[in-house]
Amino acid sequence: MRETRSDGELLRAIAADADRRAFEELYRRYAPWLTARLRGRCADAGVVDDVVQETFLAIWRGTANYREEGDAAGWLWRIGSRRLIDTLRGDGARGRLRQTLARFRHRHEASAEERVLAGVEHGDLAGALIRLSPELRAVLQATVIDGLTTREAAVLLGIPPGTVKTRALRARKQLREELA
Repeated sequence: MRETRSDGELLRAIAADADRRAFEELYRRYAPWLTARLRGRCADAGVVDDVVQETFLAIWRGTANYREEGDAAGWLWRIGSRRLIDTLRGDGARGRLRQTLARFRHRHEASAEERVLAGVEHGDLAGALIRLSPELRAVLQATVIDGLTTREAAVLLGIPPGTVKTRALRARKQLREELA
């Protein structure tokens, strides 16, 4: 039986040799995870499935280049999240309406990221994060955890860039006050 290849080995095999087995292994390893992460950002399963497929197509076609200094999961997340933003940006008002309706429909359900944030065991950080309003938590998640720019977060959240900045400042101020 073959030993499991590392992410880096799989990506090198895909890039250098168009190794179909390596691609399939990478897809099996990360597609469910990427789908789950993107579903926390977009309630439209069809859009999420398309974005996941586009992400992996970019890897297969070689239009997304992996630099070995980072981890593969973070690299895939950056590709997928940016493709989601591009897709939502392309939908314009229809996409923003769909996202707004999805937030109302799933308001009572905590995303996987929210559950992780709530479970952080570093002093009062978990409690301070829970006490943030959902709007402030969403901005922190997009800009800090997901590493999106203000403009990208604005598109993703369907709010103006100035609102992203204001909410980020309010969230940081509230966290500083609670953790001081």
